[in-house]
Amino acid sequence: MRTVNRVASLLLATALLLGGAAAAVQALLLTVRRPTPLDTSGWLDALSDTRWRDPTVRAVAAGALLLGLAILVAQLRRWTPVRLRADERDGWYLHRRCVERRLADAASAVPGVRRARVRVRRRGGQWRPRVRASGDPAARAEIEFAVHQELRHLTAPRPARIDVRLLPRRRPA
Repeated sequence: MRTVNRVASLLLATALLLGGAAAAVQALLLTVRRPTPLDTSGWLDALSDTRWRDPTVRAVAAGALLLGLAILVAQLRRWTPVRLRADERDGWYLHRRCVERRLADAASAVPGVRRARVRVRRRGGQWRPRVRASGDPAARAEIEFAVHQELRHLTAPRPARIDVRLLPRRRPA
């Protein structure tokens, strides 16, 4: 998503720069009563005759409003981070998916646990691993210990808590 944001910002900045420069040149040439590169009489007449009641004007305004709201919602949405900071002092990062995979492997290695899935979220400097697995509900403490050990091996910040959700195994029919 970072690349998309950078490309969109670059395109928007370029459009604003070119538009602002064109408007400044146009205003300067109109001030000194020189011929301008853009014909101002045609669009000035068209804009002065346009009314808010026209359906075209309302449709364009509604489209611009919806596009602006969609961009705003996309920018305000909290995205899952790609990298997680390992340590504040040294600047090391870990890839979130690799951390999730390693934690899922550690949870799956606990006896009585099958198909563990882990999602790591971040709040400030804290990580919040969420483990979902199928297996024996009595293995919850062992899963938490295994995940803590794996986080210690990764030199990750110690999480305040680890959410473990164990679903009972399905019995074959």
